[in-house]
Amino acid sequence: MKTTQDHRASTTAVNRDYAAWLQATPVAVDAETYPFTQAIVWRAGTRVLDTAAAELCQGIEEAFAIEPKVGEAARTAPCRLYLGLVRDLPDSVAHQVSAYIQQVHGDGYAIVPVENGSLAIAGHTEAGCLYGAFHLMRIIRMGQPLAEPIVQSPQNELRMINHWDNADGSIERGYAGKSLFYRSNTVQFDPVRVRDYARLLASVGINSIAVNNVNVHRVETQFVTDAYLPSLARLADLFRDYGVRIFLSVNFASPVELGHLATADPLDPEVQAWWNAAADRIYRYIPDFGGFLVKADSEFRPGPFTYGRDHADGANMLAQSLKPHGGLVIWRCFVYNCLQDWRDRKTDRARAAFDHFTPLDGRFADNVLLQIKNGPMDFQVREPVSPLFGGLSRTNQMLELQITQEYTGQQKHVCYLIPQWKEILDFDTHACGQGSTVARCASGELFGRAHGGIAGVVNVGDDPNWTGHSFAQANLYGFGRLAWDPSLSVETITAEWVRLTYGDDCDVVKALTDILLTSWRTYEDYTAPLGVGWMVNPGHHYGPNVDGYEYSKWGTYHFADCYGIGVDRTMATGTGYTGQYHEPNRSLYENLETCPDELLLFFHHVPYTHRLQSGKTVIQHIYDTHFSGVEAVERMRRVWAELADKVDPERHHAVCARLDTQLQDAIEWRDVINTYFYRKSGIPDEQGRTIF
Repeated sequence: MKTTQDHRASTTAVNRDYAAWLQATPVAVDAETYPFTQAIVWRAGTRVLDTAAAELCQGIEEAFAIEPKVGEAARTAPCRLYLGLVRDLPDSVAHQVSAYIQQVHGDGYAIVPVENGSLAIAGHTEAGCLYGAFHLMRIIRMGQPLAEPIVQSPQNELRMINHWDNADGSIERGYAGKSLFYRSNTVQFDPVRVRDYARLLASVGINSIAVNNVNVHRVETQFVTDAYLPSLARLADLFRDYGVRIFLSVNFASPVELGHLATADPLDPEVQAWWNAAADRIYRYIPDFGGFLVKADSEFRPGPFTYGRDHADGANMLAQSLKPHGGLVIWRCFVYNCLQDWRDRKTDRARAAFDHFTPLDGRFADNVLLQIKNGPMDFQVREPVSPLFGGLSRTNQMLELQITQEYTGQQKHVCYLIPQWKEILDFDTHACGQGSTVARCASGELFGRAHGGIAGVVNVGDDPNWTGHSFAQANLYGFGRLAWDPSLSVETITAEWVRLTYGDDCDVVKALTDILLTSWRTYEDYTAPLGVGWMVNPGHHYGPNVDGYEYSKWGTYHFADCYGIGVDRTMATGTGYTGQYHEPNRSLYENLETCPDELLLFFHHVPYTHRLQSGKTVIQHIYDTHFSGVEAVERMRRVWAELADKVDPERHHAVCARLDTQLQDAIEWRDVINTYFYRKSGIPDEQGRTIF
């Protein structure tokens, strides 16, 4: 049978970086370890199951250089791999998997050894079978035993990628080339490349993708019209084979800009009728369309505020149009005053999302989800968890993470974000007592909500290696794995990605694991200290500029002067932001003595001589971490250089070049930050190191 590899250009098939974690190399174990690889049995003719079978055929052939039997020949093989919904399996096999499949929900699956060395992959949905197929190939590639049944179900209904791609081919906050989907204000794409992208996403359980920027400009506003929907339908068709539904970001003012109405008031019947017609039109072209992603009344984007309405009014109007088709509205909570007076210490951007949305809790339609950024500001290297998690109990919600490294090195620097995301998911909001984690809030499980999930602003472009930096692929891989199962450990995810992408050589595995697991803290060390952020150049957000946003309209301040630094967000003397948390987090952050060091300056303004829980003064911590951060990058660079004879030359050279850049940048960060605070405070480094 034809496999996806048959359709892939030979120039990309041999590119190790292009293959990412789906490497097409032989494995170290013998095929006899997995006797069921001799033959594959499934009910042909259904798109996603056919995709799953093709992936198994391709994966087995790449791993063992054998071609599994299919069709009638497979049914007579002594050992077989059965794939499908339970009703499609032979009675004897269905009987053996029935107890396990009863434990599966949603797009989950069961992988069950059955008689005579055979194996069954079963699910309630075709997508579940596809995810099970990728799980099996992960097991084979890592040489793991398969003696006991495996039962897996996704913890999140929506496991979503957000593309900030523009119709002209550019990507907002994109650091890996141009868009995979657009050129010259048209929908243009390489179907082979898009299909390969869809398989990367499906291999880690991603099931939804918003294909255009949340900042919807003039051309993208027209995506809901007949002029663009045929091309978007062809794009959706490629993703459909891999169980991925597409969403569109829409312009709230579309009835005015496209429909020539006088208003976009969500309570106006003509506006509702316009959106009803738009939804009907989209579903004629894309029957499994997921719905709308909306940025409204945020950073100059239009929204219901113009008409004296609120977010619930706006979201519910769109939800009503989509509901007959089973569509969802994902409404972003990134709403704040972006015309702030820097002299006003009472206004606090961190408060904004909570203040806007908690009064509306319970007013949103059942097919609306509020998409909440992980922190109250904007994807900084360190900030507290948004108090909206735990603050909303009667509204569907989902967590928004940023895979693309806007504030964390822009894929020129290694910054492995899985440890950060794991801390966020495990954070206990205490909304319903102990154990009320962000993961349970986002999935909907904590409050018994109908919908939930995790979205990631993706780091992918048309660069040959997808993500600009080979190691940045680990963030995309880890995002999918955590979206599927937030309980997975950082160590498990890291081991999977390293071995699947770079092989089993012990030296490579150890070195790369160490580089990844230390990289987030390393980046934090040589950039912004103790929970204050935004010390970057305005606009493009790359490189150190301590006061770049200090006197701006965006509300992104650190308030450093000659006496101290930090933002007073306490209830006692500051903006009151700490009061948005449930106890005991409220008191933890409110109290200067108990506030975690890593968030101290987010919550408190303190003198440079204030002693941290570590025993160091604030100023000495700044000096020490910025020197140690550079030293850590030097170690990364040295360790990677020593692997030159163990990693293919193309990837090794490319990573070396990125690490050279990272070291140069880390030195600049160190010197700019240390010099700034030395000159502000007048306090010298205790160790007498060079500060300019």
